[in-house]
Amino acid sequence: MNIMINIEQLYSVFQQHPVVSTDSRTCPPDAVFFALKGDTFDGNDYIEQVLAAGAAYAVGDRTDLPNDKRIIRVDNALQTLQDLANYHRKQMPATVIAVTGTNGKTTTKELIAAALLSQYSTLYTQGNLNNHIGVPLTLLQLQPEHRFAVIEMGANHPGEIRALCRIAEPGYGLITNVGKAHLEGFGSFEGVIRTKVELYDFLRSRGGTVFASSDNPVLRDLYGSLPSVIRYGTTSEALIRGKIVASAPVLTMEWDGGSITTHLAGSYNFENVLAAICVASYFGVERETINAAIENYIPVNNRSQHVDTGRNHLIIDAYNANPSSMQAALENFNALKVRPKMLILGEMKELGDYSREEHQQLTDYILPDIHTVFLIGENYAACTSLPSEWKLFPMTDALVEYLQANPLRGYHILIKGSRSNRLEKIIPYL
Repeated sequence: MNIMINIEQLYSVFQQHPVVSTDSRTCPPDAVFFALKGDTFDGNDYIEQVLAAGAAYAVGDRTDLPNDKRIIRVDNALQTLQDLANYHRKQMPATVIAVTGTNGKTTTKELIAAALLSQYSTLYTQGNLNNHIGVPLTLLQLQPEHRFAVIEMGANHPGEIRALCRIAEPGYGLITNVGKAHLEGFGSFEGVIRTKVELYDFLRSRGGTVFASSDNPVLRDLYGSLPSVIRYGTTSEALIRGKIVASAPVLTMEWDGGSITTHLAGSYNFENVLAAICVASYFGVERETINAAIENYIPVNNRSQHVDTGRNHLIIDAYNANPSSMQAALENFNALKVRPKMLILGEMKELGDYSREEHQQLTDYILPDIHTVFLIGENYAACTSLPSEWKLFPMTDALVEYLQANPLRGYHILIKGSRSNRLEKIIPYL
């Protein structure tokens, strides 16, 4: 027979088998497999397979599951995974810090973790596992020795941050910024704001503390009524203050604790670095230790990377793109005193009815001193008044073919676009 148990009993199973998997293809031996459902798959179909491969238990939610004492049947496998993660989080002593925002949340999370890790045992979200599945899987890795857990929270629909907060129950939180992203799911920019502020609402209800930029007028209006706010920025009210010294090719900045030269491209990373400094300082990390951690952090996954290929200088920020991050990247690129300049821009996704308008505004914003412009995607093809010398490509593969036949040399190139464009394909040809 299949086992029917409550969350406390399931937690006892988890304590004996503390590895959890939701992927039947990579489920390790002796793990607990959760049979989740997707648009094109049902994990319940693979329960017998993972058990035969060595999984200790499988948690499924179909009534026709095979009779096996290693199969735990529940009403909803995803909800059970989330409940188990929340239960485990409550047993662990770690201080949970939630990080969300339209742009920069992954980089900020990484920087906070780097600074805290220099002094404390810290768990943090790996990669981009910031959704309703990734957050529980991260929390289930908490160990008694962890002093902190830095949990990234993403959302593309209203209510998602609220739901993630209920799972992670953070005591501290940070919204990097709010901008125009996932408008198809949020419906409007106001919908983006309302969703991100769900983190503030949760912390207010629990007496938590917010780390916030004193320079962001949108957020300032929203966190102003919170009882516990630690500010960072350039204004006099900020506890941690800093300024940009240079941003070509990488960000150099000063703050109350000294000077930092990062490996991050773009002045838009200034607030991300200052946020990490603020969090680490608040929790007692020494200034010199913070500076060393930030300076040693090297971005990966095509985020804010500066690469000299020997042929061209690349600023690669191609993991994600929305109108706000595109404008910030262009502003930084426009300010660079280098020649010749070139843009390679992939189209922005999930903008819904706003897509044509936002792509048109973006192309209108490109300054004449950009010597060469390559645009990828059908959304750009619909834009009007594009200069005749700009080149349009239907997809990234077409640009790869062009670069193979027409090698580039001596350019300073900004590469920016949504992840689905797969702009990393062009890097070997630059």
